[in-house]
Amino acid sequence: MTFRASYENKKIFLTGHTGFKGSWLAEWLLSLGAKVTGFSIDIPTKPSLFEELGLSARLTDLRGDVRDLGALQKAMAQAAPEVVFHLAAQPLVRESYDDPVGTFATNIMGTAHILEAARHVSSVRAVVVVTTDKVYENANQGLPFRESDPLGGHDPYSASKAGSEIVFSSYSRSFLQNSSIKAASARAGNVIGGGDWAKDRLVPDCARAWGLGETVIVRNPASVRPWQHVLEPLSGYLRLGQLLLEKPAAVNGEAFNFGPAEDLTKSALELVVAMEKHWTGARHEVRTVNDGKKEAQLLSLDPSKARERLGWKPRLNFSETAAWTTEWYRSAGSKGDLAALTRVQIARFAEKN
Repeated sequence: MTFRASYENKKIFLTGHTGFKGSWLAEWLLSLGAKVTGFSIDIPTKPSLFEELGLSARLTDLRGDVRDLGALQKAMAQAAPEVVFHLAAQPLVRESYDDPVGTFATNIMGTAHILEAARHVSSVRAVVVVTTDKVYENANQGLPFRESDPLGGHDPYSASKAGSEIVFSSYSRSFLQNSSIKAASARAGNVIGGGDWAKDRLVPDCARAWGLGETVIVRNPASVRPWQHVLEPLSGYLRLGQLLLEKPAAVNGEAFNFGPAEDLTKSALELVVAMEKHWTGARHEVRTVNDGKKEAQLLSLDPSKARERLGWKPRLNFSETAAWTTEWYRSAGSKGDLAALTRVQIARFAEKN
């Protein structure tokens, strides 16, 4: 699936561009010849993929809060984009317990502000709203979720993302159906890959511990997740933007799951063991933690709608996903050229059928 013809010289407005997924998407868009304006409140981690890629010098780097509608409207109008990718979020389940109000404000009102700003900027033609696989009401029955399943969420993060989907649906039906702006939402999560340095995430915890020669603590070894390399859902976001520009009737107003191949739905412990195979001396210890911050034990997505309607499919198997991710972090530990490796992985991924 190629995207250069769709994005070359296109003006793109990307929220959350300083984050893990946002930095990968910014790098990919720049490689396609797009003109990217990023809007983000800050650089969320230290170290950060955004800084490692030197993105601030290669795109228009704006600081602002999606909770501030006025600042967002001004920035978007100034950028005059054709396509908006909304990735800005409070992305951590455990942090949402510590700051539920901030999580709801960022994830729900931030989405409302993006859609409100977009409908008042005449250049905008397409909006892709990114949420998560955790938007579904999860009874831990182990069945893959489809886009038609009920939304909900036990923890504040999941609930806030379900709320953002409701906001998207309302704006789409109330304001965008008969306008020149077309929009779709993308549901994916538990992405892994180089450059994620967030706290309380399994892969960054592994990289930090192993980089110091320490043992990583696995607190929820039986948690089953649809692990996928970060480039998998990003290819879905790019495909959605492409179709919103070129064949909007096929996707406008709809939500799409971007889940991995069935063999990537694995437990946390299985992922750690797979990564250990590529990191000499890596060790783990299972130490179950019960601190009242509940996370779903079973979670998987049914991506058949994206396959049938978008022609999208996962490209990496579980072994490749673990290997590519570990390759990146090992390079970080050995002071390798991370920008070059990131671009190589994007190119390798794009060449896969």
